[in-house]
This record gives sequence, C-alpha cells and structure tokens, in this order.
Amino acid sequence: MSSVKKNSIFPGFGLSLGYTIIYLSLIVLIPLSAVVFKTTSLTFPAFIDAVTSPRVMASYRLSFGMALFAGLINTFFGLLLAWALVRYTFIGKNLVDALVDLPFALPTAVTGIALAALYSKNGWIGKYLEPLGIKIAFTPWGVLVALIFIGLPFVVRTVQPILEEIELELEEAAASLGASRWQTFRTVVLPILLPALLTGFALAFARAVGEYGSVIFIAGNIPMVSEITPLIIITKLEQYDYAGATAIACVMLLISLVLLLAINGLQAWTAKRTGRVR
Repeated sequence: MSSVKKNSIFPGFGLSLGYTIIYLSLIVLIPLSAVVFKTTSLTFPAFIDAVTSPRVMASYRLSFGMALFAGLINTFFGLLLAWALVRYTFIGKNLVDALVDLPFALPTAVTGIALAALYSKNGWIGKYLEPLGIKIAFTPWGVLVALIFIGLPFVVRTVQPILEEIELELEEAAASLGASRWQTFRTVVLPILLPALLTGFALAFARAVGEYGSVIFIAGNIPMVSEITPLIIITKLEQYDYAGATAIACVMLLISLVLLLAINGLQAWTAKRTGRVR
C-alpha cells in the first residue's frame, strides 16, 4: 500500500524548525541549563545563604532598582527624542539620529571610562556639580547614568518606526473635532505608541540588568553601596566559587524572566485593548 505524502504549505518547514531548535538549544537553552545544573551542587540551605547574604541583597536592590529607574527615564526621554526626529526638521538632525546609535557601537569599557572622566570630581561636568554637593561618579547615581546611556537607543529605535507610520490625518481629525494638542496625543497617538513604548522599556531594562563593562568604572564598586550583582558574580568566579556564582545568576535569571513576562503580558493586553493585535 502506497502512502501519499502531504505537501506542506511551508516548504522546508520541518528542516527549518529542526535547525531553529538546535541553534536555540546550543546558544540559549544548554548554557542556561548548565547554570541551573551547576547550582544543584549546593544544598538548599547553602543556596539560600549564597543568594540572600546582605551584600548580595544590596546588589539586587541596586541592579534591579537602577535598571527599572533607568528604563522609566529612557522611556520618557526616548519618546521625546523619537518625536523630535520624526516630526521636526532642524540643523544637525542626521547627526543626532546617528548619535542615538553610538551606545550600540561604543565598547562598554570605553563608555564607563568616558562617563567616569566626565562626572568625576575634576571632570568636565563633575567639577561644576561637586560645589553644589552633587556627586555622580563612584556612587549609585553613576550606575544610573551609565544605564541610561546604554539603554536610550532601545526605546528610540523601537518607537521611531511606529511614530513614522502614524498618519497625520488622525491628529488633524481630532483637532477639527475640538481636541487640544494634549488630548490628541493622549487619546489618539499614545494608545498606538504604548505597545512600542513597553517593548522599548523591556529591552532597555533587560540590557541594564546585565550591564557590567560601563558600570564598574563609574560605580566605585563599594560593597553594600555601589556594587552591582554582575560584579559579585565575577568576584565569585575569580574566587573559584562557581556554585555560588551560578546560584546568584539563577536568581537574576528568574527575576528577569518574571519581569519580562509581566511586561510582555501588559504589552499584549495593551495591543489587544487598542485593537493592534500582533
């Protein structure tokens, strides 16, 4: 009895799916599984001690708190910058547009050294802030500055194409019905931009949580004050405490996944509510 092979409407789907799963496993799943597997060498009390010590808890608060704060700041100012680039024409616009991508191309170590030089006591900016009692470099605020710098392009480049697609006729129709500029933005433009804003925030937040190179040069790395969690992981690796390092990494991974899933769920709900289901 001969069997008839059904042709798929997606030629090569099986091969493509298999290649995708293998590639994803090699690049993402297996390394993450190795982190979890290494952590299992710790007993449960040892795991709890490793991930809840006062020094580690302080680093969690700094890393996730500043990442969240930087993401919110970047969401607001990233929207303003994207709006200016899309809606206005001004001298140097192309240069500003190109500078937005600078954090993508600049090595993180160079970013950290440059920011530390600018905001240190004798730096170009720091020497004016120091007499006012404002200290940025080698404090938690230095961490915030670095995270804002590396996260801004994610918001701008996510919002910018959506803003370019919004038809001006929608705003003109709202204005003709008597809506003010703020009402037009709040009721017409913002609902369309909200899913993109949430996506940009999620990307900026995820990048900030794991940032290392640009932060260590400006943070000061003072335990319990300005020490980020990735630095503690590196320190434990240098001390050959691999299980302790992977235990902290697992906690960071779990918290990041929960936050990103919550953001993605909010994004999907917003898109559905505004009629822009992906």
